[in-house]
Amino acid sequence: MKKVIVKLEDFTKKYGEKEIIKNINLEVYEGEFITLLGSSGCGKTTILRSISGMDRPTSGKVYLDGEDVTDVDPTKRQVNTIFQNYALFPLMTIEKNIEFGLKMKKVPKQERKKRVKEMIELVHLEGYEKRKPKELSGGEQQRVSIVRGLINNPKVLLLDEPLSALDLKLRKKMQIELKQLQKKLGITFIYVTHDQDEALSMSDRIAVIKDGKIEQIGTPVEVYEKPKSIYVADFLGEANIFKGIIKDDTCICEEANIKIMPKFKNDTKVDLIVRPENVKLSKEKNSDLVGTIYEQIYDGAFTKILIKVNKKIIKAIISGNDKIYKKNDEVYLTWDVEDAIILESENNEK
Repeated sequence: MKKVIVKLEDFTKKYGEKEIIKNINLEVYEGEFITLLGSSGCGKTTILRSISGMDRPTSGKVYLDGEDVTDVDPTKRQVNTIFQNYALFPLMTIEKNIEFGLKMKKVPKQERKKRVKEMIELVHLEGYEKRKPKELSGGEQQRVSIVRGLINNPKVLLLDEPLSALDLKLRKKMQIELKQLQKKLGITFIYVTHDQDEALSMSDRIAVIKDGKIEQIGTPVEVYEKPKSIYVADFLGEANIFKGIIKDDTCICEEANIKIMPKFKNDTKVDLIVRPENVKLSKEKNSDLVGTIYEQIYDGAFTKILIKVNKKIIKAIISGNDKIYKKNDEVYLTWDVEDAIILESENNEK
């Protein structure tokens, strides 16, 4: 059985009359990389700050390794936080920045020297020891920030959008390095981001946050392939969404009658979701769903094709740059029945 290292119990946070976090319960397992994913203002950073002790919940409890730390001072919690702005001391050398936490804890000098050397080697910054932060690139500064947070062996490392200031290529590189570092050390990472690609590529589990509530929590595969709400489906990746009503295992939509897997009773209102990568296009009639090519967007490895079906724009993705379609070409759309995600509409009568 997995050990719970962080637990939020009936956790609520208000600022004045505004409720930011709404009575959530969350368990984080020892050694996992969990991401809190959501749009700006959804409450994910507030959760992080409450775990660190920088904010106190309005009601509810925060537990760290089985101990109630709701009222424990931040300096007494075995957690460290990494921010997106690095927060390095500009006048200190890299080795002095990394050593700082150990010095505050009065760790003997020789032990400090040994552990700083290990951390520098861990993030491949040998030879940079005497440099100041301004002499490093953004990625190098972020590595220093991360190992400075790790050197005290915290039970949990909290990361608040630490890669958002980096350019795309460097961010992708740092995602891999950060994931490998976490697995090597076995420390629990709680990571906050609004970047869906970042969450999918790095996490063991993702908690999708919406308006202060956990909309869904699960592995990247679970939340992407089996979303429990329209919000999750649309926030994680792109989604074509059809609204319809069930008649004899067929979803009757404005755009077409779409065959589905047997699941819902007749007259149930549903949302049918299909990912663009699962949409297949044909110039030959092979379905009732027909549209015209509206736009094609080339992105190197794939081309996104926008198809106008009545007043709706449907997205499809094909590999490479196969220019087999022209604007206003008529095409038929299909997908495998098992690739359709079908959710009961929220506006069904209870």
